[in-house]
Amino acid sequence: MSQQGYVATPPYSQAQPGMGGYPAGFGSTPAQPLYRHYGGPPQSFPAPPTGKATCLWSPNPPPLGRSTILTSVSLYIQQRHHNLGTLACSMLLLRLHSCSVLKVDHPPLAFPAGPGPMQSPQVPPTSPPTQQPFQTAPPPAMGHSPLGPPPTGPHSSQMAPPQSPLAGPPMAGPQSMGGPPPMGGMGRPFPGPPPPGAGGFQQPGPGAAGPPGHPQQLQGTDTTTQVIEDDQAKRGGQVYTTNLRGQVPPLVTTDYTVQDQGNASPRFMRCTTYSFPCTADLAKQCQVPLATIIKPFATVPKNETPMYVVNHGETGPIRCNRCKAYMCPYMQFMDGGRRYQCGFCNCVNEVPPFYFQHLDHMGKRVDFYERPELSLGSYEFAATLDYCKNNKPASPPAYIFMIDVSYANIKSGLVRLVCDELKTLLDNLPREDGAESSMVKVGFVTYNKILHFYNVKSALAQPQMMVVSDTAEMFVPLLDGFLVNFQESRAVINNLLDQIPDMFADTNESETVFAPVIQAGVEALKAAECSGKLFIFHSSIPTAEAPGKLKNRDDKKLINTEKEKTLFQPQKAVYEQLSKDCVSQGCSVDLFLFPSQYVDIATMGDVATHTGGSIFKYSNFQVERDGQHFLSDLRKDVEKAIGFDAIMRVRTSTGFRATDFFGAIHMNNTTDVEMAAVDCDKAVTVEFKHDDTLSEETGALMQCALLYTTISGQRRLRIHNLSLNCSAQLSELYKSCETDALINFFTKSAYRAMLNQPLKTVRENLVNQAAHMLACYRKNCASPSAASQLILPDAMKVFPVYLNSLLKTGPLVGSAELSTDDRAHQRLSTTAMGVEDTQLLLYPRLIPLHNMDVASDVVPTPVRCSEERLTDAGMFLLENGCSLFLWLGQACPPELIQSIFNVPSLAHVPVDLRSLPELDNPQSKKLRSIVDSLLDQRPSSMKLLIVKQKDRSEIMFRQHLVEDKGLHGGASYMDFLCYVHREIRQVLT
Repeated sequence: MSQQGYVATPPYSQAQPGMGGYPAGFGSTPAQPLYRHYGGPPQSFPAPPTGKATCLWSPNPPPLGRSTILTSVSLYIQQRHHNLGTLACSMLLLRLHSCSVLKVDHPPLAFPAGPGPMQSPQVPPTSPPTQQPFQTAPPPAMGHSPLGPPPTGPHSSQMAPPQSPLAGPPMAGPQSMGGPPPMGGMGRPFPGPPPPGAGGFQQPGPGAAGPPGHPQQLQGTDTTTQVIEDDQAKRGGQVYTTNLRGQVPPLVTTDYTVQDQGNASPRFMRCTTYSFPCTADLAKQCQVPLATIIKPFATVPKNETPMYVVNHGETGPIRCNRCKAYMCPYMQFMDGGRRYQCGFCNCVNEVPPFYFQHLDHMGKRVDFYERPELSLGSYEFAATLDYCKNNKPASPPAYIFMIDVSYANIKSGLVRLVCDELKTLLDNLPREDGAESSMVKVGFVTYNKILHFYNVKSALAQPQMMVVSDTAEMFVPLLDGFLVNFQESRAVINNLLDQIPDMFADTNESETVFAPVIQAGVEALKAAECSGKLFIFHSSIPTAEAPGKLKNRDDKKLINTEKEKTLFQPQKAVYEQLSKDCVSQGCSVDLFLFPSQYVDIATMGDVATHTGGSIFKYSNFQVERDGQHFLSDLRKDVEKAIGFDAIMRVRTSTGFRATDFFGAIHMNNTTDVEMAAVDCDKAVTVEFKHDDTLSEETGALMQCALLYTTISGQRRLRIHNLSLNCSAQLSELYKSCETDALINFFTKSAYRAMLNQPLKTVRENLVNQAAHMLACYRKNCASPSAASQLILPDAMKVFPVYLNSLLKTGPLVGSAELSTDDRAHQRLSTTAMGVEDTQLLLYPRLIPLHNMDVASDVVPTPVRCSEERLTDAGMFLLENGCSLFLWLGQACPPELIQSIFNVPSLAHVPVDLRSLPELDNPQSKKLRSIVDSLLDQRPSSMKLLIVKQKDRSEIMFRQHLVEDKGLHGGASYMDFLCYVHREIRQVLT
């Protein structure tokens, strides 16, 4: 199906469901039924007329010739590259002329009435969409019938006929329920029938968002920041209800509220596309990866409903007999409520007597809204003993703090800093909502070449130390008194923490062990029969004679050779077995590294990465400079929401299955994802492949089930369900793509591939796959146009920016200037990132501060991540989730400097400042509130770096300006677009 394309700056957002009373997404054929009265019969609407769209917004849009656009782009480049010199500028222009025009393609749209007359949206002739019969309508929570008033307004009659997105055996429709609100699983009022108008997005009235799709000349101003801004303007502050199958959610950068009505919130599950191709051939043809990024413990804002817990008593959760999927909104009840058909494998199951409930006249259970597992996309089940190890109830987890007391850590002051912090930090151990205190137990170990265990039983007057010097055969020398309740043993623990820095003050021992330290933690948890986490504070490469001894293998001569990949491959043997031992015991490892030279993070971080842990790195640590940054990370890490001893399985409906998994995980087989721990920041990216044809009627269903132990020692099952559309039209797939999720998948798959392939091959494969994706769109979905035009799908128009940024990241750039440990650290840290974290890492926020409105609560709108946006008189904040820079222009006004730093001019600003002075003026308060809000949103703390224009420190700042040429190699965004365009043309010819 061809789509009318425009040489234009299109609306920068994902296709939106139900915008302004129009079908979900853009284009002619809606993927789900449209509006009807709540509980009323379905209405159908005549299809729009076909033909050629002549006008979008203005009555007479000027014709856009190729030369006009080239002239405008040429002018733009001349302005942008005024400092390049005439020759370089001419060459760039020549290159752009050969690549000609960037054209972003859309499907035909209909828009709310605006200035000037408007004609109907028109489509090239294709076979008319077949209207699916409405069997009795499925429950709204299942993602089927949008609930809302009938359409109104001048264009409501021009809608395509409704389709049933989940046809199949008859199901019940929504019905109005009177009486008091039903109660949920935890005694909270359970959400009854959704209010009228709750389908899809509750949008502002027509015209609220301005004229999207207005044809105009494409200049260099079409940017990622504009995409983000436009999506926030359209969908920000809205309620996003999840009752529609396959609707594309707002961008991760948009501020929205989720109302769960049968599909998991996009905070928990986000897909690369919300419309899967029906066949494996189509999937192969378009090369768009089919994947979901699952963040099972994602933080839910306070204004959204917390997770309901369903308890079925000793019988446990109800599951399909054949595929073992858990009860969810996609199960269909029949035979008067005595049986149900599984939505995943179609097996018909008997309903257990205790769970029986009558069906109403629409064929829906009368307790539909009282049961979270029937009407919500996400909920939890209390697990029975069958789901516990050895059929024994689980115990609350333990946190063991393991401190390297070798010479380097004593001398730097780190040991004293950690001990002082733990006295207060242990009051903030994670606890269940409403619990008075935490049930997490704590233990302490110090080590260098040997290990010291401490008995801190509450009955003791003084802590007792026990030493294990045989690191080859690790064992725990005491059981009783090693893992204790902090509240009960507070006095003894504080006594110990006071003594440790003095005890080792005169040490000269510089050698350390590492693998035996983790082994000791695993043995301690095994003896206590509980899961838990090790917090290891370590300084150097383990060179002492012991299992896991490492040698320095950092060889810069390997860079840009076939053998460069070996720098990132862990030295296996001991560490591989250690990872398995940790996972089987539910022992997660968090590593805090304080190196002054190479420590082989590729190996040392491998255990943390396979056990759901995190790696923090503070090079050349100094307490005055880095202390607060480290303590912020430690506090966040200890206090965050977390589950232990977890096992996850992703089930799918027939026709496709999960084939590959990326994350801080371990896999013993091809289906069970094992995680010693999973916290609120960790995500698992799951790739799917076809094993049969998918049906447009029934769509694609997936269920993520996570079995884990809570912080209080309860065994629970957390369930997330999601339903997607399926289409035989590639245009539907491209229309439903999610760029942020796509780049998360590409990042993780590239970072895994670099362990086995030369970096050059990895980079080529990335560009090659992107070129195939875009070439397939051009060939099969876009209207015919000159080969010299670059045409991108509307939903992927900023994909090249992210891809180019990925190619310039440390791990993928073969440069001897970058430290191997830093590259390995970024590679491992990215493995478990969610969509919002990879988005920010690959496109940092550059926030102008010199003209901020001090009266507003809002963070100033970020600008393009490019040097050309910087001004000599400006002040900018740049953040990417890992680093935070405050850039000061040479001509920054002295009054602004005075109000922020309390010094008279830029020359007086100290560059080693680690936090902003607290001054009593509007500018200072505003800037500090912006910095605090950014730090609060991010998983890890970011150290503030002050950068002055033209200082040496500016190099670090500039490598984050991702639209410019990379400092260590890599093209500018404009050059990369030309390169991608050339590749696309090559694919097409």
